[in-house]
Amino acid sequence: MDVELRRRIDELEQQLGSAAVENTDLRSELEVALERQAVTAQILNVISMSRTDVQPVFDVISESSRRLLGGQTALVTRVMDGMLHLAACTAGSPASHAEIRSSFPTPLTSSGIHSRVALSSAMAFRSDIETEPGIPQAVKDMARIRGYRSIIVVPMLCDGIAIGTIGISRAEPGTFSDSQINLLNTFADQAAIAIENARLFEEVQERTRQLSKSLDDLSAAQDRLVQTEKLASLGQLTAGIAHEIKNPLNFVNNFAALSAELMDELSNTIAPLALSDNVRDELEELGGLLKDNLQKIVQHGKRADSIVKNMLLHSRGGGGEHRLTDVNALVEDSLNLAFHGARSEKLQFNVTLRREFDRDAGSADVFPQEISRVLLNLMSNGFYALAERSGENTAGFEAELCASTHNRGDHVEIRIRDNGIGIPAEIREKMLNPFFTTKPPGEGTGLGLSMSYDIIVKQHGGSIDVETEPGAFTEFTIRLPRRSIFFGHEES
Repeated sequence: MDVELRRRIDELEQQLGSAAVENTDLRSELEVALERQAVTAQILNVISMSRTDVQPVFDVISESSRRLLGGQTALVTRVMDGMLHLAACTAGSPASHAEIRSSFPTPLTSSGIHSRVALSSAMAFRSDIETEPGIPQAVKDMARIRGYRSIIVVPMLCDGIAIGTIGISRAEPGTFSDSQINLLNTFADQAAIAIENARLFEEVQERTRQLSKSLDDLSAAQDRLVQTEKLASLGQLTAGIAHEIKNPLNFVNNFAALSAELMDELSNTIAPLALSDNVRDELEELGGLLKDNLQKIVQHGKRADSIVKNMLLHSRGGGGEHRLTDVNALVEDSLNLAFHGARSEKLQFNVTLRREFDRDAGSADVFPQEISRVLLNLMSNGFYALAERSGENTAGFEAELCASTHNRGDHVEIRIRDNGIGIPAEIREKMLNPFFTTKPPGEGTGLGLSMSYDIIVKQHGGSIDVETEPGAFTEFTIRLPRRSIFFGHEES
């Protein structure tokens, strides 16, 4: 009876010992599983927080892979431009870390295991570098330097194509368990998700930027279209009014000039007549007054005729023929003409002219007379602003006007800048409106900038913009396409 009892007690003790070992194993597996879940959740959290920067994801994966798989070294690589680049590295020693970094980037066609996996998009491993057959001596030497015997590398796949790799090397030989391989594949999937998320986010951001720019361009085009429609309607009205005014104005100018000549003839006819001194003096005085009046009529008639001509020019769409024109030469000629015109009106006016011409500005297909008209107008306005500021006797002020050209590829850019009185904000919004002018009566018609806008934007398909600071400077920027579209047909 005692022997049987002892036997049963021994059996129970053995069963209890086996259960304890099994419980310990289960607890270890549970702890490992929990840790892996925690790391996976951590990686997912990093992915959600790093939408554009994938580096934190690679760093976490590298460190976690090495720790959970008991590795000597963990590497994360990325495929970019046909090369394999190191994305993250967790090495066993600083020397090993430096040696690994020095070996990247490397071609996908190299003999390294990471390159082979990236090229084949399939997992690869070595259970023992030292004893497995067919391993090149160079690979063995590298493994000894880095201090590992076994290694496994899995691909990061996107649509079945490797976009990177994750590899773990260990100091001891041996195979990797299925659970370790599955964990590494999970990390690879998460890394691929992070890369794809970053790519998609960048695409969305870029698309948003493009849509925003398109919206701005559309809004600007709509504004210009409204302006063009207004100017077109106004141009038709202006042309009609100008033609109606021009005919009677021609009669006024012609008969005024003729009447002045008749007054001279009348004076010559009266001269030999026998008249008293009082009568003769009175006739001469009246004749002088009439002649002065007629001269004023002629003077203001010419002024009115000039205004009518400007109105007709504003209502028409073009002038001369368009042809390939040297931009620098056109700007130079316009600058000289505008300068001499300004000096003829104000002999004491002094200004420094600066020319900053791009040698590569080249030629553009334009109506040269029309572009010259725009340049003359902008330069004349610049000289006027400089004269106004010079009249303010600002201490240390030196009047300066700069004309510059720039090659912008399929466009050419012309800038006219002066350091005059500038343009107030309330005037900038109105300055392209026809007949708006800030000059005193008799000095401006208000058609110059409006015509300039028509010529550059409507006629040549370019753009004209202005930057200004009151009391400091004004700069007009003209952008002209090298091949403009005229009357709905592209000309070369």
